[in-house]
Amino acid sequence: MLIRELQLGKRGITDNFINSVKREFNKADIVKISVLKSARREEIKSFSEEIVKKLKEDYGVRIIGFKIILRKRRGFKLRK
Repeated sequence: MLIRELQLGKRGITDNFINSVKREFNKADIVKISVLKSARREEIKSFSEEIVKKLKEDYGVRIIGFKIILRKRRGFKLRK
């Protein structure tokens, strides 16, 4: 299982940042995004919601401290 790390800077969530997250998911199963230490808990939660919304796919999100941890959810196929 590969884990990649990115940093969310003071410019916030831009199209370029979203493209970087998508590129990292091509290489890894989990992406950890570090948020600036000056961010409040509510801001980090809104950042995570905005990132998932802009990715337009199903991701599991977990916030630990100043990190947003994204994991792509895999679809399950039913057997016949």
